[in-house]
Amino acid sequence: MTKPKVLISDALSPAAVQIFKDRGVEVDFQPDLGKDKDKLAEIIGNYDGLAIRSATKATAKILEKAKNLKVIGRAGIGVDNVEIPAATAKGIIVMNTPFGNSITTAEHAITLMLALAREIPAADASTQAGKWEKNRFMGVEITGKTLGIIGAGNIGSIVADRALGLRMKVIAFDPFLSPERAKDIGIEKVELDDLFKRADFITLHTPLTDKTKNIIDAASIAKMKQGVRIINCARGGLVDEQALVDALNSKHVAGAAFDVFVEEPAKTNVLFGHPNVICTPHLGASTTEAQENVALQVAEQMSDYLLTGAISNAVNFPSITAEEAPKLKPFIELAEKLGSFAGQLTETGITKVTITYEPTFPK
Repeated sequence: MTKPKVLISDALSPAAVQIFKDRGVEVDFQPDLGKDKDKLAEIIGNYDGLAIRSATKATAKILEKAKNLKVIGRAGIGVDNVEIPAATAKGIIVMNTPFGNSITTAEHAITLMLALAREIPAADASTQAGKWEKNRFMGVEITGKTLGIIGAGNIGSIVADRALGLRMKVIAFDPFLSPERAKDIGIEKVELDDLFKRADFITLHTPLTDKTKNIIDAASIAKMKQGVRIINCARGGLVDEQALVDALNSKHVAGAAFDVFVEEPAKTNVLFGHPNVICTPHLGASTTEAQENVALQVAEQMSDYLLTGAISNAVNFPSITAEEAPKLKPFIELAEKLGSFAGQLTETGITKVTITYEPTFPK
């Protein structure tokens, strides 16, 4: 039996390479290839799997050449650099690693909140310049303050846990958060307008979708407390950056700390240079532990799929265990054949498929 072949086109931990090898997967480790789109397109057809971080852009043009590709594994949460519809159309599973860097990202949000409360970066720059401006940097305590979390999923719930340990009151808006879950983790579930009205600090931990884009804009900022502080370690585009600058200039917002931006890499941005803004270059997942965790996780997931058909953490396909995979394989093959047959029956492209099914019960 031919070994499956995986191309690693971004910098990934050597331990991940070893996992592939130990599991019986052939590995081609080219960590700088992601920067060379033409070379990647030229050789991508030779591989069953593609392991990436953020530098590689798996575009539709590149995926056209990926005649043997079965799975793309992203070592990290965001899959913005993969054209999901194009991958799905070719039957390519796209996996991410949503849990490997959760603690690191949550810790970064807490760190930015504390730095914002005490104006640490500006105070450091001033002190090292020999100014000793002790009276200039009058911060605020976080004890007893209300932290509003937008998005109380995996990362948001870790932030909540840390904030409760700092003796903050935590409220959260998340349509998917059940009252029982909120009670279990010790936070209060609220509506978004209520969160805007009550929070002293607001931190975002939600994906960027059509519904969440500019979830904080001029209208929502107007509902917030005077002196609110805003932290974004989730995704650029969740906050209207110009509206935030206007609110900072009017002093309605006391400060902001951003790790993510609408355009990245961010060489220029309306937030840069503002005295009440702290910026970091998308460091949310940048710890040794997190990078190791996501690399190991993506290697395990991709190996499982290529060797057993098991699917986990796929963004374009339901999860399937190794035990379920052999049972489902004939049905997947049938679906592919039916799709091919249907395509031959029509002169135009198929724009819609309706499936009618009913449960079967054991006799």
